[in-house]
Amino acid sequence: MKTIILHSKPWLDSQDIRSVVDVLKSGQFTQGVKVSEFEEKFTQFQKCKGSVAINSGTAALHLSLLALGIKKGDEVIIPSYVCTALLNAVNYTEATPKIVDVNADDFNISFESVKKNLTKKTKAIIVPHMFGQAADIKPLLCLGIPVIEDCAQSVGATYEGKNVGTFGTLSIFSFYATKVMCSGEGGMVSSSNKRLLDKIRDLRNYDNRKSYKVRYNYKMTDMAAALGINQLNKLLKIIAQRRKIAKFYNAQLADMSIDLPVENIGNKHIYFRYVVKTKSKAKFIKYLQKNGIACAEPVYKPLHQYTKIISCPVADRLMKEAVSIPIYPFLKVDQIKYIVKLIALIEF
Repeated sequence: MKTIILHSKPWLDSQDIRSVVDVLKSGQFTQGVKVSEFEEKFTQFQKCKGSVAINSGTAALHLSLLALGIKKGDEVIIPSYVCTALLNAVNYTEATPKIVDVNADDFNISFESVKKNLTKKTKAIIVPHMFGQAADIKPLLCLGIPVIEDCAQSVGATYEGKNVGTFGTLSIFSFYATKVMCSGEGGMVSSSNKRLLDKIRDLRNYDNRKSYKVRYNYKMTDMAAALGINQLNKLLKIIAQRRKIAKFYNAQLADMSIDLPVENIGNKHIYFRYVVKTKSKAKFIKYLQKNGIACAEPVYKPLHQYTKIISCPVADRLMKEAVSIPIYPFLKVDQIKYIVKLIALIEF
């Protein structure tokens, strides 16, 4: 059957379109005044000391690691149940990725698994806030090792009343097309450490320099920044609508034979993804897709399954059980009810 309900869809309106058209008319396409404005507004939103706009979340991770001085011989701890961007960023620096397991309930990095994998060579921990749910970051900060918060999926989420991305040494964000706020492609690094931010600004652009060292072409365009500014202006509305849909799902799916997302006490989940755990992922996906509903595996493949060096049993189990169903502001009430109705008909 033809897909009638998409899995993901950005919130784009006429003002978003006008903002990009205005940049095109100005003739200033690449990094310029709009990028600076976006950085300033994002810094205000995060209540931090500064932000640097980058052309992707992966590039933001790469530059964050370089700013921390990560190099060959160092180890960087990353969770297994994530996309390969984290593995790529660590490998770009020639450091060694140490892959650890995750929690079964909230999909976030396991503190116990991190502790077991600490060595004298551990120079950083990358902590993603998965699917819009804040990781329990305070115990990780107490380890005394630089923490990079990966907020690619969680801009606007809170941990103990504060925005995620305000706890770590550095924090990265992604504005890819499917993210909660999007600029097509794009990323950001935020921090209250001016020295590290200055390093990142230096590394993101290689051109017109008095001295040479390896630098990168990681600049954001003014077109992306203009779209990002408009998306940021309505971010709280976007999050409120996602939470409203999640609340409906929580109520309607509560008595069905699937496990629903958790929202940790004291945190605000923004529901970048609404991820359920099922007894038969393949059957669940096939049935919904057959009836016109697009759903997805929230992680294509756990990282440890690529490297085949260690075992991560929780990540393995989540790979067999977890499914992401549609959740985005443009979902209509009748579409949401249709999704719930079909899930109720699945026999496990």
